[in-house]
Amino acid sequence: MRKPELAEAIAAKVDISKAKANEVLTALTDEITDAMARNDSVSLIGFGTFSQRERKARTGKNPQTGAAIEIPASKNVAFKPGKALKDAVNG
Repeated sequence: MRKPELAEAIAAKVDISKAKANEVLTALTDEITDAMARNDSVSLIGFGTFSQRERKARTGKNPQTGAAIEIPASKNVAFKPGKALKDAVNG
């Protein structure tokens, strides 16, 4: 499911226009993005938690030449599903 399809499903479920549902969905994703940029976690009870994780610098390998390369430290976003989401997926 892509964003337009999700907005359409939300619009049908809560009886609002597709444009308004898309606006709400965009606001939600923008707020989650802003929280991640501030290193704040976002917890949606029953759904899951978004958090920022640090990856250490490490040595990798160039697949074309086999030469060792240094991969710098970086940050990424992690998602830990909540119990209700896990139960829904596992039936």
